Amino acid sequence: MDTYKRKELLVGALMLGAGLFYLFLTINLPRKGFIDASTVPYVLSVGLCLLGALQLLTATKATPPPADPDADADADSSAATPPDYPTVFKTLGLIAVYVALLQKVGFPIMTVLYLYAQFIVITPREQKVNHITYIVIAVVTSALIFFTFRQGFDLMLPTGFLKI
Repeated sequence: MDTYKRKELLVGALMLGAGLFYLFLTINLPRKGFIDASTVPYVLSVGLCLLGALQLLTATKATPPPADPDADADADSSAATPPDYPTVFKTLGLIAVYVALLQKVGFPIMTVLYLYAQFIVITPREQKVNHITYIVIAVVTSALIFFTFRQGFDLMLPTGFLKI
């Protein structure tokens, strides 16, 4: 068995294992009805298991990709682009601040602030930051998620000082 096929099988096995572990954790969640707070974890865990099984199935038939004559050109272009570590560290910092302040400030406000800041962080330097669009997307997304969890899943997200 060649290295390529072994790696593909390993990825499939890990994905299936993670899906089964997530499904096991989901089964232990309390149920309140057919559609409740555990519905999304069920969908995600079953989807992850299916993707893992499909990866295993395709990995058994996998053949190594043929050598591409243009690969040298692609390798040169990827080597010329340095990794963007500042963006990664800014994202990790934003996540840390989001988690630290989520209970006190509340989900709606923190999510809007996080999404807006994250949009700015991931915007390429050569592209102009569109503040109005980012704010609208952040507010709509935060409200949609908040009311979906509250009304659809009957799951209370932290409201902080808003007292909604």
